[in-house]
This record gives sequence, C-alpha cells and structure tokens, in this order.
Amino acid sequence: MRLDKLLSNMGYGSRKEVRQIMKKGMIRVNGEAVKDPAQHVDPEKDAVSLLGEEVIYKKHIYLMMHKPPGVLSATEDHRDRTVVDLLGNDERHFEPFPVGRLDKDTEGLLLLTNDGQLAHSLLSPKKGVPKTYFAKIDGRVTDEDTEAFLQGVTLDDGYETKPGILKIIHSDEFSEIELTITEGKFHQVKRMFEAVGKTVVYLKRLTMGPLELDENLKLGEFRELTEEELQQLMKLDSSKQKG
Repeated sequence: MRLDKLLSNMGYGSRKEVRQIMKKGMIRVNGEAVKDPAQHVDPEKDAVSLLGEEVIYKKHIYLMMHKPPGVLSATEDHRDRTVVDLLGNDERHFEPFPVGRLDKDTEGLLLLTNDGQLAHSLLSPKKGVPKTYFAKIDGRVTDEDTEAFLQGVTLDDGYETKPGILKIIHSDEFSEIELTITEGKFHQVKRMFEAVGKTVVYLKRLTMGPLELDENLKLGEFRELTEEELQQLMKLDSSKQKG
C-alpha cells in the first residue's frame, strides 16, 4: 500500500495534506525518515510513525451503539439526525454504516461498521441471525400469543413470519415481554403484535447474534467492539459461510 494512502485512510488528512507533512520529514518507516509518498509499505510488517507516535493501521471499524430514539438508522438525512451524526471525526472518516435498521422511535443495540462482507452476512435472510427485543405492550400478552408467535403470524401484507420466541415478563393491561426473531422485516415486531390485536408502545433491541447491548452505554453512546466480541462475530460469519 502507498504510504500516503495508508496515512490518509487513517485520518491524517487528504493525500495532498499528507504529502505536505512528509516533505517536512515528519514520517518515519522502520525508523527512517521517508519523503516519498509513493513508497509502498506493508501495514502488517512495517512500523510507521508520525512525530514519534506509532500509526496503527486498521482497515475496518466495528462499533456498538446504544441508539437513542428520535435518531435515524442511516448515514445521512437532510432533516433528521442520523446515527453517524453521533460519531466523532475519528470514527466517521472510516465511513461506517448501520448494519440493519432500528425504527426512528426504537432504541437499543446497533452495530456500525465499514465491513460490507460481515454486514451482508449478518443481514442475509438465509443466515437467520437471531435478534432479541424488549418491549412494552398496550394489552395483556397471553400464552395464546406465545403459541401464535411460535407458529408464525400473518402480517398486514399477508407475509407469514418465521417462528418467534416470545417470553412474557409481566402480563397486565400493559405487558412487558422479550421477543427473539430471525428476520428483519419493516416494523416487524410492531406488526407481529398488531397481528394479535396489540400495540407496541416501547421497543428496545437487546441482542444481535452474539452481541449483547453494553449496559454501561448510555443513550447515544458507542464504543468499539472488544476483541472477544469481534471474534464471536467472525466465527458466526465463518460458520454460516461454511454451512
């Protein structure tokens, strides 16, 4: 990889700006000052530094966000704030995007990355990656609803959902539940409850595949995935591809 491209990809400026830095002898490769922006380096083997600070190269970024309500699961929008707007410059220069969507008024776990292959694997209907939601329901959720969800329900457009695992936490005029599904149809959780005559009044995603929402993340906060979390995702991706 060209040295100027590596530095630009890591957010040290445009290629033009990087070349200006290099002319001043501020970049070193394996301890030697380098002024040629076209010099090729191996990010896995060569030690690159700027003013004595090591440049850690990474191609992809993986972020867990606690998405707040009122924010769109999109990269840009002319009217509303998006989840990308909540990121800092250090994260935005990687051009991450949300993996799947949470409704504007829904909160909870959202993965953002620039790894298109992983995103495709997590979202592919054939993969059946489970997602668990906590919801508050206007209406008494019953064992009959649990059985209906386990069989799959018919949505308003005639679509038959795959089985969902419904756990009743509290059943009253306003019930609390957890629901695990393996699909991601538009407004699916809300529409599944509408199919049994009830209304979702609050919705929060707790898990996506092996990822669990970090309870320490406040609404709108995010962090990079831990190495363990990333390895679990990669194993999921690898096992699904082999299958």
